Amino acid sequence: MSQAGQPVSALSRFFALLKQSLNGENIDFTKGSIRRAVLLLAIPMMLEMMMESVFALVDLYFVGHLENSSFAVQTVGLTESVLTVLYSIAIGMSMAATAMVARRVGEKDPVAAAKAGMQAILVAIAINVVFAVLGFIYATDILVLMGSSLESAQYGTPFIRITLGGSFVIILIFLFNGIFRGAGNAAIAMKSLWIANICNCILCPILINGWGPVPAFGLTGAAIATTIGRGIGVLYQMYNLFNGKGMLKVAASYFIPDMVQIKALVKIAAPGVLQFVIASCSWIFLAQLVATTGGDEGSAGYQSALRIMMFFMLPAWGLSNAAATLVGQNLGAKQEDRAERSVLVTAKFNVIYMAVIMAITLLAADPLMWFFTNNPHVHDIAVKAIRILSAGYIFYGIGMVLINAFNGAGDTKTPTWVNFFGFWLFQIPLGYVLAKHFNLGPTGVFMAIPIAETGMCIVSFMLFKKGRWKRIAV
Repeated sequence: MSQAGQPVSALSRFFALLKQSLNGENIDFTKGSIRRAVLLLAIPMMLEMMMESVFALVDLYFVGHLENSSFAVQTVGLTESVLTVLYSIAIGMSMAATAMVARRVGEKDPVAAAKAGMQAILVAIAINVVFAVLGFIYATDILVLMGSSLESAQYGTPFIRITLGGSFVIILIFLFNGIFRGAGNAAIAMKSLWIANICNCILCPILINGWGPVPAFGLTGAAIATTIGRGIGVLYQMYNLFNGKGMLKVAASYFIPDMVQIKALVKIAAPGVLQFVIASCSWIFLAQLVATTGGDEGSAGYQSALRIMMFFMLPAWGLSNAAATLVGQNLGAKQEDRAERSVLVTAKFNVIYMAVIMAITLLAADPLMWFFTNNPHVHDIAVKAIRILSAGYIFYGIGMVLINAFNGAGDTKTPTWVNFFGFWLFQIPLGYVLAKHFNLGPTGVFMAIPIAETGMCIVSFMLFKKGRWKRIAV
């Protein structure tokens, strides 16, 4: 009887854990089971990142069936490549906010945590104004610079202009979620992206294809739908942040610029932004290299493969975000050993997830891509890219956890150097040599990605074991 009861008990415990993780309760992650703490944070974080990846997939599905599908898919993909620069700023700032908020929460000082979060918002908005204005003005030039043909660039100009012009919603949704994660409330971050995605999924077909009195905007409709969807998600975040019911109580005075705190944030955020700018510039270069060696259809195939890859990778990034929160809060509570064990437990969960995803993508690449494109040549290139990229999934997963562990501790310099050597001094030259010198074209670029990511993972683990990240003051 006891044996029969064990599975039921285990199942009931799992559903209780799932319910707790999705409720968004204020939990002390500096004590109790580490595995439980990882799961409580990881479940909503994975669902949050899955929703972020759905934005790109929804756009890809609908624009992939437009009349000029190769132009449309290429525009969406190249715009996403440009947006990685903005994502770098957003992620860098959100990591600084997560590190400072988590450390203050670990020290049991929620007032200082709330102040740090609000100062991060001020800095991020100031930076984004410049990015949005330049992106709106030079939209066509940006697409041409990325390797798009002039005809394709002119077709996609309204899409990229709306996306970059309204990019403040992107930086805010990342930053607010970083603040919530630092406070240990990953459920609100998850729910904001669920809301944003539901709105996007409803608006995309209506604005792209038209419905009733609403005219068909085509590719431009995808940009409008995504911007509105994210904007609604930001409004939900603001409501939860400012309603005074959470751990962080925000006052108007917290928005008065505090140069001491801004300097502390920038000190952490600058290398954090730089590490992702380095990675983003590498991805932009590789996208341009594929476009010049594979043409518009080669570029569309590569961008389609990246959308599929990111759909599966972003939940792994969400899981690895649990390491950032646990490291920050446990270092704040002076529990260095618990912080390190939290990282190793998180890495084990991510390895399991990525192994499953690797098997799925290797087996299902062909039918997956027929769902997203009706162009045979684009389909074939995308399938080849997916299968080559998936070879490094397990190493990607471990590397993500280690990067987030460093960043959660406030040690944003270490992953910055790893990215600099790994991307700029290894991945880019390798991709160029394989594509151009060995005449492998786009295939050479695909091969360079898992090779470089594997090497970076090994180096990151060696640096993690040295333990310098435990001694970083935040």
